Amino acid sequence: MNCSASRHKVLDAAEYRHYSEAVITPVSLESRAAENLRYIRETIERANTFTAVPGWGGLWMGVTSIAAGVLASRQADFSGWLLIWLAEASVALTIGIVALRLKARATGQVLWSRPARKFALAFAPPVAAAGVLTVALWRAGAGAVIPGTWLALYGVAVMGAGAFSVPAVPTMGVGFLVLGCIALLLPSFGNLALICGFGVMHIVFGLIITRRHGG
Repeated sequence: MNCSASRHKVLDAAEYRHYSEAVITPVSLESRAAENLRYIRETIERANTFTAVPGWGGLWMGVTSIAAGVLASRQADFSGWLLIWLAEASVALTIGIVALRLKARATGQVLWSRPARKFALAFAPPVAAAGVLTVALWRAGAGAVIPGTWLALYGVAVMGAGAFSVPAVPTMGVGFLVLGCIALLLPSFGNLALICGFGVMHIVFGLIITRRHGG
């Protein structure tokens, strides 16, 4: 009787161990597969993301834009105002290119990589359109809507390029687009809108990008 009971206990223990392995093994395999898929997905996302957007570069672009906006507000005529902002655009472009190259070198990202090309192709057309519209609006005597046009199209450019970059970039683009629409509806606040957008907004998002993704 005791031998029979002991045998049943041994069988029960063996069956329990077999049942436990049958239940635990699939769960372990499923968990491992999920981890592998997550790693593959994150790798693909990183491969398709342009992360060399310079935070400190954006901050300094903001600082020079605020200075340009203050100086432009003191001009007696529109030509002087426009000249200062066009000069600022050249300064900001130089800062952006230098900062971009420095961050790409620091992070080991190639500037002619596929994500970088996608970023540039999404960014360039709206900016080029802004340049053409600047000339057309100036000739038509509609200089008051130039600030809103710049902000709105820059916002579109940043939103489009931001689809291939870190999340803060398209968010910044939305801010520029909204500010540009406000400036188009209220053209008397155009210079202030430029200061808030190219100045303050660049500084704020430059700090956010620097903190979350490096300078």
